[in-house]
Amino acid sequence: MYAQRPLAYAPTPYSYTPNTARSASINLDEEVKLASSSAERDLYESLAEIYSIIVTLDGLEKAYIKDVVTEAEYTETCSRLLKQYKSSLGDDTVAREFVDLDTFKQTWGLECPRATERLRIGLPATVEQASHTGPSVNKSSGAAGPPAGASGSLILTATENFITFLDALKLNMVSKDALHPLLSEVIQSVNKVTDADFENRGKIIQWLITLNQMRATEELGEEQARELAFDIEQAYQGFKSTLE
Repeated sequence: MYAQRPLAYAPTPYSYTPNTARSASINLDEEVKLASSSAERDLYESLAEIYSIIVTLDGLEKAYIKDVVTEAEYTETCSRLLKQYKSSLGDDTVAREFVDLDTFKQTWGLECPRATERLRIGLPATVEQASHTGPSVNKSSGAAGPPAGASGSLILTATENFITFLDALKLNMVSKDALHPLLSEVIQSVNKVTDADFENRGKIIQWLITLNQMRATEELGEEQARELAFDIEQAYQGFKSTLE
């Protein structure tokens, strides 16, 4: 009798011996560490905070547009988020890893167009935009002037903020971290006096955006500083015209 040969396609019995070199050595109960040092952990936490600020700010902008939040609530929350964003990027290590907003968004798959615009401007929409209803009218004289609710103390504060800012420029304080807070105080104090879109008010906003996009220690050139002083002086005169 001929010996029966196994067919070519027939399975051949074998014994399985696990490859110990390739065996998994991971303990599934062991905690996975994302950072190898406390400094690295702090960095990741700061980047996560920036991520959450951007997402939250985008949601806040949508809520404001839909009139879900009041102007006061929006202004307070937006101002706080902008301050937290700037504070987080005040750390050099975080700033280097962050690079810039566009790079960060691309790295982490973020869109958030409304938050992007708000961070570019660096001001809440309520501060950036003046009402276009025009100035209030003094019933006794018929002349345009500040709203009836604008007290003398608010007018004095706004005036002092203009003068303080212009004096800072005269003292050659031309860095972003020196000028941006002062100019922010100018526009915020002005808005408490009048919501009129007075002459050259837009110049204040334009310069705030310019300063906001500079690095903290970056300084204006001599020509820029002179142009800034001229524009704010003109805005000051426009503001005073609403008080007459």
